[in-house]
Amino acid sequence: MKDISTAGRERLQSRMGFILLAAGCAIGLGNVWRFPFIVGQYGGGAFVMIYLGFLFAFGLPIVAMELAIGRGARQNIGLALRTLEPPGTRWHWYGPVAIAGNYLLMMFYTVVAGWLLAYFRAMTAGTLAGLGPAELGGFFSALLADPLRMAAWATAVTWLGMAVCGLGLQRGVERVNNLLMALLLAVMAALAIKSLSLPGAGEGLAFYLRPDLARLRDAGIWNAVNAAMGQAFFTLSLGIGSLAIIGSYTDRRKTLLGESAAIVGLDTLVALISGLIIFPACFAFGVAPDAGPSLIFITLPNIFNTMTGGQFWGALFFVFLCFAALSTVIAVFENIVSYWIDVHGWSRRKAAGVHMIALPLLALPCVLGFNAWSGFQPLGAGTSVLDFEDFIVSKTLLPMGALVFLLFCSHARGWGWHRFRAEADAGQGWKIPPWLRGYVAIVLPILVLIILIAGYVQTFSTP
Repeated sequence: MKDISTAGRERLQSRMGFILLAAGCAIGLGNVWRFPFIVGQYGGGAFVMIYLGFLFAFGLPIVAMELAIGRGARQNIGLALRTLEPPGTRWHWYGPVAIAGNYLLMMFYTVVAGWLLAYFRAMTAGTLAGLGPAELGGFFSALLADPLRMAAWATAVTWLGMAVCGLGLQRGVERVNNLLMALLLAVMAALAIKSLSLPGAGEGLAFYLRPDLARLRDAGIWNAVNAAMGQAFFTLSLGIGSLAIIGSYTDRRKTLLGESAAIVGLDTLVALISGLIIFPACFAFGVAPDAGPSLIFITLPNIFNTMTGGQFWGALFFVFLCFAALSTVIAVFENIVSYWIDVHGWSRRKAAGVHMIALPLLALPCVLGFNAWSGFQPLGAGTSVLDFEDFIVSKTLLPMGALVFLLFCSHARGWGWHRFRAEADAGQGWKIPPWLRGYVAIVLPILVLIILIAGYVQTFSTP
């Protein structure tokens, strides 16, 4: 392990800024359109209990490990493993792979975030007012068919995020993310109150939260467990160093297990409140909640069009989605910018400026995959470039990275359990119990391998 110099290293101004930035990285669109759907699909409250169990038993230790790697090295993941690894080992090979994962994620995430900005503009302008389901479907299809329009919105998202990163860690990233997260929670609370006050909302609330063991059995208990493990894992964006860079910016006044619990708890809160927004609204208007883009871009806009004051509430809903997306974009952009600062010695402004041009170009395959390149269906009929990029990140790099972090922090040929515990336990707060070593060295790697294999089976198995 090499000597670590922290001279000149930027720091976050406050503990709250650290927690909100890490939570902002985890909180994203998966909290909104995936979590509520799978809760309803797998038995409501019964699935929620399974999910919460896996979230804290599975996600919590890996969050602490990724934060500890960043805080211990005081560097981006591109250098952190090299700094902490024992001489003669090759853990650092994963560093550039993790950074590539951040690029791949943003190659499609900025496009989807661009859709949200387009819908917010359309909702506030009244463009969607009075449209029925078929017409709303046509609006979404027209957006996907227009590469220039999609590329422009993805570029707008990129410029917003990189402009924030270019302002600096405290003045830009921390300050803007704190504002985004505060507004996100306030808007969510207003939307949840409105949704729960709708006539017939109680039926949707019961569908969402009441344990339904019969529905759980029908869906398959193993399927529910696998879905819970997958959602607990992917919602936290583990494995590509996005949390490690945030850990590198914090001090050692608090232990990382307690900080990780706060991050996981805030991410969970957003996911649960998203369900309180979506399910009561869907049931109040007699609409079955669908998964994926159709729920966000067709079903819910149709509900807003039939609701009193729907234009206002629809605009507020897409503001909420934009805040959730931008908080993730800013956190991941910071990881990309910091890589070029730490590894290549670039200035922050240079790194942000170069990526204002580079990332919109890298997003073009995803954009063209819905129109000019729609004939390219890499994962089978009906799939697109976005599906392929998402598969590489979600089903491959995230579990692979989590496995690297688990083994690196728990085995003697890596950073090692004792060094990891010393870093994670520095400060006041929850300490990591010694008996946890066997669990994170053996049990958790097996669970990650199950998720990795299940993701491939689900993707490539014949329907």
